[in-house]
Amino acid sequence: MIKQFIDKILAKTGSARGGRSRFGKRQEVDASVHRIDPALVDERAKNVVTTLQQAGFEAYIVGGAVRDLLLGLKPKDFDVATNATPEEVKGLFRRAFIIGRRFRIVHVVYGRGREHEVIEVSTFRAYMEAGAAEQVAGNERTSKSELSAMKHAVDASGRVLRDNVWGPQDEDAARRDFTVNAMYYDPARQIVVDYHNGIRDAQKLVLRMIGDPATRYREDPVRIVRAIRFSAKLAALGFKMDAKTAAPLVESARLLADVPQSRMFDEMLKLLQTGHALASIAQLRTLGLARGIYPLLDVVVERADLPFVKAALADTDRRVGEGKPVAASFLLACVLWSDVREGWQARLKERPGQRAQPPIPALQDAIDDVFNTRIGDVSGRGKLAADMREIWMMQPRFDKRVGSTPYGLVEQARFRAGFDFMRLRADIGEVDEAIAEWWQEFSTADDIRREDLIEQVRAEQRKTQSGNRAPRVHTRSPRAAAPAPTGGGEPAEAALGEQTGDGEEVLVPADGEGGAPRKRRRRRKPRTGGAAGGGDAGGSSPDAA
Repeated sequence: MIKQFIDKILAKTGSARGGRSRFGKRQEVDASVHRIDPALVDERAKNVVTTLQQAGFEAYIVGGAVRDLLLGLKPKDFDVATNATPEEVKGLFRRAFIIGRRFRIVHVVYGRGREHEVIEVSTFRAYMEAGAAEQVAGNERTSKSELSAMKHAVDASGRVLRDNVWGPQDEDAARRDFTVNAMYYDPARQIVVDYHNGIRDAQKLVLRMIGDPATRYREDPVRIVRAIRFSAKLAALGFKMDAKTAAPLVESARLLADVPQSRMFDEMLKLLQTGHALASIAQLRTLGLARGIYPLLDVVVERADLPFVKAALADTDRRVGEGKPVAASFLLACVLWSDVREGWQARLKERPGQRAQPPIPALQDAIDDVFNTRIGDVSGRGKLAADMREIWMMQPRFDKRVGSTPYGLVEQARFRAGFDFMRLRADIGEVDEAIAEWWQEFSTADDIRREDLIEQVRAEQRKTQSGNRAPRVHTRSPRAAAPAPTGGGEPAEAALGEQTGDGEEVLVPADGEGGAPRKRRRRRKPRTGGAAGGGDAGGSSPDAA
């Protein structure tokens, strides 16, 4: 109560000085004007709002969900804003988890496994001037110990490192990025609370930054990436970025160099995995930001027109649009495949002073080089790197379609990702289409059909080998007439092939190659008039004369 009284006194003082105008004027818009369809609102989001309101707190659906509802779209995600602290929110729900350091929020979890849903709940934050914040000399990584005890902190450039000072709703609205994302919807009363003419901008299809854009980008440079992402996402609906919002983007991009690499990596993935990857890349090029945002993103933009990468980006957009899961490991594996393939092929060839490597070690070394040069340690070489490696290492195994290999491969946890990767390679002609179709059928067939498929491959291989094998012919070497055997034995017969001195027959390959000649032992009959152990029937031995 005392805190609320102080807040009211401070609010009146600020208003008298004329400073409150920047926080906007509260407008409550009823259902007859905004025309939001309550059926589009997620029941679990409603439950979170109702639970908080019944506990005596303010609570609203907020952000992009309200914008989508105003446009008649069903939001994919729902966020809730409240005046309850993270600890108070956590205490009201059985499965709720406080996360984050820069912005502490609560994840309320419903369901389990792939069917689970997360409602993100944030506390109203105060609009704090950078000059009033505590300042640290370093950044997020180098000033961890100092930041641990701070609620509002900035670095030397003015970038916000901590923003956990709670405040009233109007200040919370002022610190949000865009007018169309700063509206609050109460599903119980069916009203929209609007401080910055967000409804008007939504109707005019304008993406406008709240406050001075250059200052807002300086406070948090990641807003640059978010501006690109939102403009790309809303472009399909006809939204245009406000000229004043777009003007400082290029000049402000240099500020991104001070943002922790791990945060930039996450923002890059959001840019590419929200269902508008191709539109985001087009927007980067349009705004003059094709390079300089983040090194790995530069590679993506540079290669976006290559058939394989373009197919992967389009496939990612399609899956998001269909509500299917997407994996960062798959998309990045596609983007960096050309690096891996080139390094792999180079290692299979002999180089001055270096022998050619066996295929698998060569592929492993090529992958290590790509991780070192393109990704570094930003991912911690954890699950993402492991999944990418597994997708790449699986590719040569798709060429082995006999024996036990196919059975073992389809049981791999990442088989589907590896197969989809190979399927894309087949779509651009890098892999034989017949191989992709064979694996598609084998992966879904029963055991009997799988045996038939493997036998078909064996038959094809036998046919190919027989077609490539040089024919073998028998040749007869010229020789002098042999004398008749002395013991009354049978006369010497014409040899079927070249004969050695001991009466053996040799088959000679037609091409003269093939290693040691194969020998065929001729059957000999015992002599009728001489000793059983006398000369050979062929009479080719020198002693036979």
